[in-house]
Parts: sequence; structure tokens; C-alpha cells
Amino acid sequence: MALVITEEQQMLKTSAKELLKEKGPVAQLRKLRDEKNPIGFDENLWKEMVEMGWAGLTIPEAYGGLDFGYTGLGQVLEETGRTLTASPLNATVLLCATAINLGGNVLQKERLLSAIAEGQLLLAFANDEGAHHNPNHVETTVTTNENGTVLNGTKTFVLDGHVADQFVVVAKSKGEVGLFMVDANAKGISRERIIMMDSRNVAIVNFDNVLLDEDAALDSFEKGGSALLEKTLDIARIGLAAEMLGGIQESFERTLAYIKERQQFGIVIGVFQALQHRMAELYCEIELCKSIVIKALKAIDEDSSDLPRLASLAKAKLGETYKLASNEGIQLFGGIGMTDDEEIGFFLKRARVVQQTLGDTNFHLDRLAKMKNY
Repeated sequence: MALVITEEQQMLKTSAKELLKEKGPVAQLRKLRDEKNPIGFDENLWKEMVEMGWAGLTIPEAYGGLDFGYTGLGQVLEETGRTLTASPLNATVLLCATAINLGGNVLQKERLLSAIAEGQLLLAFANDEGAHHNPNHVETTVTTNENGTVLNGTKTFVLDGHVADQFVVVAKSKGEVGLFMVDANAKGISRERIIMMDSRNVAIVNFDNVLLDEDAALDSFEKGGSALLEKTLDIARIGLAAEMLGGIQESFERTLAYIKERQQFGIVIGVFQALQHRMAELYCEIELCKSIVIKALKAIDEDSSDLPRLASLAKAKLGETYKLASNEGIQLFGGIGMTDDEEIGFFLKRARVVQQTLGDTNFHLDRLAKMKNY
């Protein structure tokens, strides 16, 4: 497996870089935060992303997408990590479109995937139920009563849950885990928006006897609901790792540029060998991360049996390195790095949140150990 991207993927990455640098820089996130934007992302920018085809990159052509693959989507996500661009890409495309494409029947795909590709539908993936990521802990239930099939339970940290048109909900039905499509405006649903420290949005969503449609279940995945959930999460973890790679590189480059110009006692601090060693170590870690991410992205497109291991490897390593890169940025910028005068602090905050999303480093190191029967 060659750990390089194709010319077409490089062109996509370049176009993403140009658009986000102009329309979605860190300053845009600052503006959304300061204005307390009720949506949490720039609607006009999202429309441009859709027009560029980003919402349909991984959706088959038969359902209105480009079928460009996850390696292509990973290049876009990497650039969003560089600019900290808030958008529905993670919730709607990376998580929900993946679940529907893997587990939906033809009618569900025709109805939902085409709407996602056209930017007409926002979705949220409702999985976790506690303070930490634990996909094996599912107490939300789907049962049958005199009114029909109903959903009951509470989901936490639902990305973009406050603006979603529909949810993909993980619940148990007759003791088995399944994924169900739920209209966000259905009777019995309440949602509480929470703004995280990185200025992104999640929601706590309560489902109280929510009546489900007859075709709500995503049940065409041949290996069952638990396997569908695991594969969906693994693909999303790799996508998040790609985003983290962008944030890591941007943190490194900003810090390197700063120590080349910052002076103490008339001397540029970048000449100090101790600081050079720290930046050299981080550079080496970034090169490892690049290889891990591209290998993991290609594993998705090749439907590799090694996907779970690579997903946890990528999420663990990138989370660890993002923490290092953002820490070094704050330390070498000095006190000003924690103020709003500099943007490096935004990367520290994003690093802390994305580290926890879909499992932190310890979660995935433990998962890797269990895969090796430790």
C-alpha cells in the first residue's frame, strides 16, 4: 500500500485549503463564538462546501454522490482541522451518511443519501449515554406497545444534535443493538444544546415514547447492528484523526514561525537548542501521524479487515500528538498564547475536545491491547 495520495485527491485538498483559508479561518470560529451563533456554523460556508461536492464525497453516484472515497474526504477534513472550521461534515457526513450507506436499504439510501449530498438534510449520531465514550453501554430501548414501536432513552454529547433534522439513534431492540432513523421533530423528543470549550455544539437528547416509522431500522448490514455500529465508529474515528492531523500541523507551523521571531533579552528564542530539540521531536511525531492517517484512510476504501486496529491506532496516536503539539504551542508562545490576542489557544481547546470524541487515547490503547489478547 503506497502511503501517498493521488493527483485528484491532491487537487481536492488544494481546493479545500483555498476555500477554507478565505471563507472558514479561525477568525470565523471566533466570530461564531462571540456572536453566540444559534446554529454553531456558517450556513453560507456550508452551502459552498455542498456546492463543492464535499457532502457527497463518500456517497455512491447512484444516490447523488461523487463516490470519491474516504481518502478524499480525509484530505478535506485535514484542511478543516487546520482552520478549525465548524461544519456538519463530522456529524452528517462522516457519521450518519456512513451508517446509512453501510446499513440502509435501497429506499432509505435513495431518500436520505441524496438529500445529504444536496445539503438538504442535517443529521446527528446519537450513541453515547454517559460522561465518557462507551459504545457498549446502551440502555436506550425500542419496544412495541399499543401505539406501535416506540423509542425511550437519553443520549449525551450528540454532535450537532440541536440543529439536526433527523437522528441516527443507537438502541436495543429485543436485546440486540440496532441503529434507527428518527425524525428530530417527532413528539416526545427534547434536546438541550451545550457549547463545548472548543466553541462546537453538542446536545443532550431525550426520547420519551417516540413513535418510530415502520422502516426506521437500518438493518441491511449483513453482520448485524453491533457490527454496523462498530464499523461506523471506526470510520468516523479515522476521519477525526485526519482532522486532528490538520490541527497538529497548523499548531506546529504557527509555533515554529513564532519562535523564529520572538525575542528575549535581544535574542531570538528559536536559536536555543533546547527549543530546537522540542520542535524536532514534534516534527518526527507529525511524520508518523501522516503515515498512520493515510494508511487508515486507505484501509476504509479498501474495506480492510485491519480497519478496527488502524482506527484505534490512528485515534490514540493522533490524540496524543495533538495534545503535545497544542501544549508546546501554548508553552512556547508564553502567557499570550492563552489569551484571545493569539489563536493558538483555540487549537489547545479543540485538541482537548476532539481527543475525547469517540474515545480518548486510553480508550483506544485499551482496545488495541484487547485485540492482541492482553
